[in-house]
Amino acid sequence: MFSYYSTLCNEVYDFTKPVGYSLDGDIEYYQERLKTCQGRILEAGVGSGRFIIPLLEAGYTIDGIDYSPEMLDSCRMRCEERGLNPNLYEGKLQEFSLPFSYDVIIIPTGSFCLIEKREDSLDALKSFYKHLVPGGRLIVDLELPHGWKTGEASTSTFSLPNGDGITMESKSIEMDWLNQFTVSYIKYEKWRQGKLIQSELQRFAMRWYGIDEFKHILESIGFIDITCSADYVYQQQPSNAGQIITFEAVRKL
Repeated sequence: MFSYYSTLCNEVYDFTKPVGYSLDGDIEYYQERLKTCQGRILEAGVGSGRFIIPLLEAGYTIDGIDYSPEMLDSCRMRCEERGLNPNLYEGKLQEFSLPFSYDVIIIPTGSFCLIEKREDSLDALKSFYKHLVPGGRLIVDLELPHGWKTGEASTSTFSLPNGDGITMESKSIEMDWLNQFTVSYIKYEKWRQGKLIQSELQRFAMRWYGIDEFKHILESIGFIDITCSADYVYQQQPSNAGQIITFEAVRKL
């Protein structure tokens, strides 16, 4: 019934968030946090390349992994256009196995929150830990369901360069307070000269964590030297639920 980051979702993402498009300063923040890194980096949830390509162009050695083949195809195409050839892997974050160990693993802009099941998110963090070199760092962004209203709906329209258009309708379906996730339905429809030519329905779930809760989860896996920052200001303590929260943690030596 539902698609998962399929063709139209990818097309809207590419249109609204082109390569190098910084979301609230995320690219600049990560580049600052990575400036001392001389080794290999992994972006988990690499998507269509918005984030990884500026880092590749800045000279970093960085691989990417994502569950969506459509997103990865777009990322490969964008990299090829720029003469870049990173290692891009298709796989689930909770059960991947790659041939490299990494100095830093990054999961920017809330992508980690897209892992709906708690046990899957724990397995993902264990996989990250396993793939880090001793002393390697994990940097991950989290979001809280700030301003959520069940039943709220919105519609957006995107006019594409070739004359086609895509409408995107999003409806807030469920807030599960006990299990800490929200569910929205997003309907994409592509139009050409007034006729519907393609449609997709996506179930969009996001999990959230309390600050202390996530710190304890990281500690239980073995991470040390855990810091928490708000709105891409290093070690600025969170002060409201609408902020992006970035955790940084180190694998034991």
